[in-house]
Amino acid sequence: MTPSAWLQRFAPSTPGTALDVACGSGRNLRWLAAAGWQVTGVDRDTAATAPLQSLAKIVDADIENGPWPVDGQQFDLVVVCNYLWRPLFDTIKSAVKPGGCLVWETFADGQQTIGRPSRPDFLLQRGELLRVCHDWRIVAYEDLFEAGVNARYVQRVAAIRPSPTA
Repeated sequence: MTPSAWLQRFAPSTPGTALDVACGSGRNLRWLAAAGWQVTGVDRDTAATAPLQSLAKIVDADIENGPWPVDGQQFDLVVVCNYLWRPLFDTIKSAVKPGGCLVWETFADGQQTIGRPSRPDFLLQRGELLRVCHDWRIVAYEDLFEAGVNARYVQRVAAIRPSPTA
């Protein structure tokens, strides 16, 4: 399982605590744990990540319909890959420690023309992640169509949460 190239490129080099939101099969979680991160993975179906409990804390939670499972906790790195639920934007951002990093990539508008997800509600609008993180230090941002075998419309941001004094 190959981790996100965006994550590999923009994860801080010094390991700390990490939250993998909607961790799915655990591809990013595995990579982070191998790099020395203390990882918490959250997903509503943890069957695929159950074998990874020796590598990370695995939390079974329906974050769209239940309480935020890591309420009050903050992490040095928060990773969101191929997941979008707009009501959680502020909650996810608040899980990043001041000075911490948010690495988010998911499907963008246009994806419905070539595959899943087909519902526009689950696709970012042009520039949306940039607007969500407008008050953070943007390290990198992409909003593009990637051609090739797995062609897709994608939007990505890597951003640093400012300190309260900034």
